[in-house]
Amino acid sequence: MPGYQVRSERVQVDGADALLIRLLLNPQQFADPLGEAEALGISSASWPFFGMLWPSGLHLAAAIARRPVRAGERLLEVGCGLALASLVAHRRGAEITASDIHPLAGDFLRHNLRLNNLPPMPYCHGDWGVPELERLPSPHGGTVRGRFDLIVGSDVLYERDDAGLLPRFIGEHATLSGEVMIVDPKRGNRSAFARRMAVLGYEVQQTSIRDPLGPGGPAGGRLFRYRRGPS
Repeated sequence: MPGYQVRSERVQVDGADALLIRLLLNPQQFADPLGEAEALGISSASWPFFGMLWPSGLHLAAAIARRPVRAGERLLEVGCGLALASLVAHRRGAEITASDIHPLAGDFLRHNLRLNNLPPMPYCHGDWGVPELERLPSPHGGTVRGRFDLIVGSDVLYERDDAGLLPRFIGEHATLSGEVMIVDPKRGNRSAFARRMAVLGYEVQQTSIRDPLGPGGPAGGRLFRYRRGPS
């Protein structure tokens, strides 16, 4: 592909069969010839993040692998990147939609579906900064619409969110009795996120993650499960 290089890797997710994943060759890759990423607020430094393997993404995929598939339940992954959790859920038969703001995330997802002989799955352009009623069609995928019974994300709290855009997005798209599952590697913004979720009526349960053999070295963090009302 012009402008950046890729490689393929067999990725083992705890509790699930391995996935063959196309990802960026290294974190130095960058290609935005039409300025699409820049227009979406994606800097050259953060451009490759979507196409890298992150420990939090593996932990979220493992949590999805352990979770029962429930008939009629709709799932949404936000900031999906390589969408490991979505791929695991999709292969298990769950009704899941992957979403990301990066202009190449959908292309990588479709390629990885083919690599693993999986049928097509829904992908949407997920821009938290635009309220649902103001979202316009995107060339990179349909816009996120409707309500979901489970919303999941990994390492989505790495930037300050003073306006509370992600909690607002969740509030727009979570069912009243729905669950939110976030894996966070000890980012400093998780406390502000938790406060805004509490305002929306969510209570939280935390589970520590200890992974001394995680990709790239020791990895840790927490799995947060948000529910409205008593847990």
